[in-house]
Amino acid sequence: MDIMAMTAQLAEGFLVTVQIFVLTLLFSLPLGMLVAFGRMSRCKIIKLIAKLYISVMRGTPLMLQIIVVYFAPYYMFRMKMGPSYRFPAVIIAFVINYAAYFAEIFRSGILSIPKGQKEAAFTLGFSKTQTFFRILLPQIVKRILPAMSNEVISLIKTTSLAQIIGITEIFALAQKQASYQFSILPLCVAGLMYLVLCTIITYAFNKAEKKYSYYTIT
Repeated sequence: MDIMAMTAQLAEGFLVTVQIFVLTLLFSLPLGMLVAFGRMSRCKIIKLIAKLYISVMRGTPLMLQIIVVYFAPYYMFRMKMGPSYRFPAVIIAFVINYAAYFAEIFRSGILSIPKGQKEAAFTLGFSKTQTFFRILLPQIVKRILPAMSNEVISLIKTTSLAQIIGITEIFALAQKQASYQFSILPLCVAGLMYLVLCTIITYAFNKAEKKYSYYTIT
């Protein structure tokens, strides 16, 4: 197999990797924000549920969570989901896992803002919504960007775990081609694709950090 044909096949797996990455971010970010607010809730029950959720998601391997999500419908409800459920199962597992990490990042950013800023905003006549979105949120984003960057880049590389239930993403394809060709070249090409995507994400976060550098943290 020539390198162009090999790269074309790996590109198909790369698209699956990107789909997992994008869908995970799309759903885990808002879920993480909800969990963060639950973690800071004055209601002890909600706070306890959020703490337990975060503890379980961060304290167990993502690989195990993927397996549980995939097989749970059968063992709990005797529902035969079939191969078509593999991709949704991966997305569900990734979303609930990364939402726990994002929740703690969001919570740390929110708690880092001095309470005096809220009081000052209310004194100036800002509503709670205006205070959050116009005063607090830009500073929160600025503070959490480095941690978010690390977590997002980690997500890109963790997508390779999807192959545990038969999802053919880029690393799974690279492994198959490497075994077939008795060469590490497919793995190197796959690694290069990961590197390109990570570089793009890093560049985007660096641009965001420069944009929010206008907001001085005191």
